Amino acid sequence: MVNETQSPASSNAFSFLSRSWKEVRVSADADLQLIRNRANSFKNLATSFDRELENLISSVPSAFSVPSAIRSSRQPAEIDFVKRLQPKLSEFRRAYSAPDFSKRVLEKWGPRGSIRIDLSAIRNAIVSEEADGDGDGVVDFDWARKRRRRRRRVLRFMEEPKVEKDYWEPIRALKARLGEFERRRSTSTSTVDIFEGWKSGEIVEKVKSSLQKAICKEPEDSKKIPPLDVPELLACLIRQSEPFLDQLGVRKDVCDKLVESLCSKRKNQLLMHSLSGEESSIIGNDNMNDELDLRLASVLQSTGHCYEGGFWTDTAKHDMTDQKRHVAIVTTASLPWMTGTAVNPLFRAAYLAKSAKQNVTLLVPWLCKSDQELVYPNNVTFSSPEEQETYIRNWLEERIGFKADFRISFYPGKFQKERRSIIPAGDTSQFIPSKDADIAVLEEPEHLNWYHHGKRWTDKFNHVVGVVHTNYLEYIKREKNGALQAFFVKHINNWVTRAYCNKVLRLSAATQDLPKSIVCNVHGVSPKFLKIGDKVAAERELGQQAFSKGAYFLGKMVWAKGYRELIDLLANHKSDLDGFKLDVFGNGEDAQEVQSAATRLNLNLNFLKGRDHADDSLHGYKVFINPSVSDVLCTATAEALAMGKFVVCADHPSNEFFRSFPNCLTYRTSEDFVAKMREALANEPQPLTPEQRYKLSWEAATQRFLEYSDLERLLNEDRGNGGTVKINGKALAKSVSMPSLTELYDGGLAFAHYCLTGNEFLRLCTGAVPGTRDYGKQHSKDLNLLPPQVENPIYGW
Repeated sequence: MVNETQSPASSNAFSFLSRSWKEVRVSADADLQLIRNRANSFKNLATSFDRELENLISSVPSAFSVPSAIRSSRQPAEIDFVKRLQPKLSEFRRAYSAPDFSKRVLEKWGPRGSIRIDLSAIRNAIVSEEADGDGDGVVDFDWARKRRRRRRRVLRFMEEPKVEKDYWEPIRALKARLGEFERRRSTSTSTVDIFEGWKSGEIVEKVKSSLQKAICKEPEDSKKIPPLDVPELLACLIRQSEPFLDQLGVRKDVCDKLVESLCSKRKNQLLMHSLSGEESSIIGNDNMNDELDLRLASVLQSTGHCYEGGFWTDTAKHDMTDQKRHVAIVTTASLPWMTGTAVNPLFRAAYLAKSAKQNVTLLVPWLCKSDQELVYPNNVTFSSPEEQETYIRNWLEERIGFKADFRISFYPGKFQKERRSIIPAGDTSQFIPSKDADIAVLEEPEHLNWYHHGKRWTDKFNHVVGVVHTNYLEYIKREKNGALQAFFVKHINNWVTRAYCNKVLRLSAATQDLPKSIVCNVHGVSPKFLKIGDKVAAERELGQQAFSKGAYFLGKMVWAKGYRELIDLLANHKSDLDGFKLDVFGNGEDAQEVQSAATRLNLNLNFLKGRDHADDSLHGYKVFINPSVSDVLCTATAEALAMGKFVVCADHPSNEFFRSFPNCLTYRTSEDFVAKMREALANEPQPLTPEQRYKLSWEAATQRFLEYSDLERLLNEDRGNGGTVKINGKALAKSVSMPSLTELYDGGLAFAHYCLTGNEFLRLCTGAVPGTRDYGKQHSKDLNLLPPQVENPIYGW
């Protein structure tokens, strides 16, 4: 029974050994056959080498050509030289064609073995012939010297070097040399001419030039670009030092004039000389700053210098692999809080996503339920971000009439009662994934970055645009010690916008003049208001009365929204406006004080609860009053004009955009206010033209935003050009090549701001909400984030 159980195992073992031995035999036979084939191939190569060498010797008289006069006198000697050399060649052929040559090859086959071809016999024969030739008194010494030099060169390349671990390299190298001589023989250039060329150095210079061009790839025309002269260096220094000069009180226009003066001297000098194509294109540019940038780029490119980043800057920005660009819009408020920073960024996200050329993400603050009760009207609260997102999308679709395809994300925020605003908690930039960190739009950049303690926006994103909504200096001046607070806030706003933004858009000139800023209204009105205006125009064409009510005012009931100015105007001209009644719509923290002041002055004001401006109850009013001088760009004013109403507003930079509309009546004095009110009440507003209607739309506002923020250029540019500019078809790396003192200054500001905002004591001293440096437990629970102690351990910064 034991034998029966073991017999299958033993049979399997024997079959395994027999099969393995058979595989070893097959493998050994294959290796031996491979060795034989290689030995035979080497033998064939040796035979081929013999033929090539014989052809070389047979072509010696024609290859080493000399002048005809000398050739006739030396012909017998050269023939005799070949005849004497042929026996040595025959002996060489017999040695390397012997039958046992393959055996010797196999004996030397090994990891360190090498095969050498002994050319000593040929060498000795040539040397002996050379000695005989030197002793011949028939030839002249000049020809003998040239001949000796030529033969030495022949011996040098025929002497084969010892090469380890490369058995075929000697044959390959010798065949290459033989082929080179064969090509030279076929040309009309004689050996004497070649040697003379080597002697004069022309061939060496040509080889050096070709190698330099192949390795360095230096453009030939780069040597034509002259270096920067003293005026240009001074102009660069002044322009790069603008942040420092600005702190010293030297205005930007003064710096621009100095740069223009210095560059104009350079231009006059160049016009007196012949200019290269690059210089001519630079001089023809009207913008002096662009001229200087391109001049620097051309000089730096000609030197081969490439600037990879500054001391503070992070050059390893995310490289987008997707064909679509990504735009992240970050704002400081969210619906149902009906404020400008909640409504306008929402419309901007919808209309940017409408074109489908880019992916859009809207990042809004998430408030805990205790803060929601303080901020959101009508006791509206949400238990989850998904619930609030549903509310936002339903409200938006009702007003724009189409479904916007963009993503809504939330970041932790806390409400500050004193400032009546939401302060971000933690690093807001971390809630945009790295794969989407391409373009950032910061709605109210100064507000978002007052206490920002996290990654620098311009380091994480390729381009950062700030949109200024609020005139914070005007609000602060109304508070206790407002002048002193406004002084500090002004410089802090300059600090954070310079450090965190590439471009800043100010809705009107009523805002603070910030670095890198430009004034442009990039807001529009909802299509719902334009439809109301179309309805009013259609009723008037049919002869119906469109407006059955007088004047009204709508706005959040806080003093800064224009209620102080409104009460003063009505109180000073109570007699002039006898019988005038004004309906006021709004809710707010100062509602009780405003109503008490109006009652005390016996003003004819009817206070009503706040409501949506598109509410049906507001359609019948003909005149909208906006006396505010603290607004940046009143959204309610644009909506009233879109509905075809009269607007009576102050002659203020915040209303500059609306002055081109005939229904906008501006006043400068209180007496002028009375006159404009009477004019509006006595006449009918004009219907909007198609141009005026488009100017108020979000389509036009989005186009202005893309143009003035440089996003139109960024969204349409080729990803592969790396931000280069072209001069006569040649790309110059304008932004990458040139180091900038401004970038160093901005990076230093960002680093200092990061250090200061990391200290909780300093944050509290400047008015921050306690616990806003990092998000709390409730935020981590609501937003499904890591616990605070995990995200920011106690040993961290």
